[in-house]
Amino acid sequence: MAEDTSSQETLKVATKAYEAFLALGDYTGSQRNEGIKAMAKAIRLNFDQILEANTLDLEMSRETAISEQMLKWLKLTPERLESTVEVLEQLVEASDPIQRVINATYQLNPSQTYCQRMPLGVIGLVYEGFPELAIVAAGFALKSGNSLILRGGSASSHSDTIIAQILQVATEDAGLPLGCVNTLISEGETSLESLLTQEYYVNLILPYGRPSLIAQVSQLASIPVLRAAMGNCYLYWSPSGDLELARHMIIDSHASIPDPVNAIEKVLISPHHNSSTLLRLLNSLQEKGFKLRGDRILAKEFPEYLTIAKDHEWNRPYLDKIVTFKVEESLSSAIYWINQYSSGHADCIVTESYRESRQFALEIDSALLYINSSPRFSRNPKQGESLFLGISNQKGQRRGLINLETFTTVKQVVQG
Repeated sequence: MAEDTSSQETLKVATKAYEAFLALGDYTGSQRNEGIKAMAKAIRLNFDQILEANTLDLEMSRETAISEQMLKWLKLTPERLESTVEVLEQLVEASDPIQRVINATYQLNPSQTYCQRMPLGVIGLVYEGFPELAIVAAGFALKSGNSLILRGGSASSHSDTIIAQILQVATEDAGLPLGCVNTLISEGETSLESLLTQEYYVNLILPYGRPSLIAQVSQLASIPVLRAAMGNCYLYWSPSGDLELARHMIIDSHASIPDPVNAIEKVLISPHHNSSTLLRLLNSLQEKGFKLRGDRILAKEFPEYLTIAKDHEWNRPYLDKIVTFKVEESLSSAIYWINQYSSGHADCIVTESYRESRQFALEIDSALLYINSSPRFSRNPKQGESLFLGISNQKGQRRGLINLETFTTVKQVVQG
């Protein structure tokens, strides 16, 4: 009986979201921007209310012995909320991705062929922790002409509820259709599966959280899923690579607190590295509060710095300030190891060799590559107008940085 009730409620929400999407087709980009402005203003005016709800979530989570990592993801601060509002304000200034005409990759003579960007439809965000992610996703969805269904985790239920209510009131006050932003109460796997099988109304599912959540959503969904990845990024530090640059890249990649999307957690080094140079890096990282691990060779050489990493750690993200080091005989063997064990969304190299940088760029099978550049992830970069929700490691059109265009599809037009 409870399962039927859950399915009926999900169907009701999905239908409402679909109707809102259809209605949004009659609204201009300026009107959608007014809705985003209203959301930004409403969130900023209700910081205290959101933080109070978040405190309740934190208290309940501590009683249920939730992990420290999840508590970090869950805990909101005025700074995190302010940063989120700034993303909404940047979205207002960004160019409208809808109806943008682009050249087709082919021509059907004697006709003229072109493409234009269109909204996807209804997007479902399934997330755990990160209550502010609902705000960012709502801005992305509205900017691209889509409606949104939010399904957070039980640990953040109070925060998720108040944020959704604020967003809903703001969009309604701005004159946008009812159902632009919708929420589903977390009731275990039953309610999750009922959302993931609404293929008639929902067009894309975006899971965000631990690998276990991503895997669960991917297995249950009959709707296209865009997997967002976090952590387990690799760095190959070439013997020619600069020590200070390697140090900066590792430390800076962990600075996107609380969600370490592109945190470098594994470092591969050559056996030709100078021991004193490596020692300086280990000492510097330890002073910055990193926990350090290594393969058996390095752990034996630097027992005061490194504990031995277990075999299963190489292909799993820590999502914490932990870095593990491993010796690889050559760049080719390092590339093989990275392709086998990394999460495949962002991997890096520090080198002064052009040949090495080209080999790395050509042979690494990852969505993003960073050559002598910090992979640090930011939803609101200081330069340029691009904004990002996350990074996907799955292959296809939407691989890589999840931006506004990710929330659109292409309509091909043949003009006779």
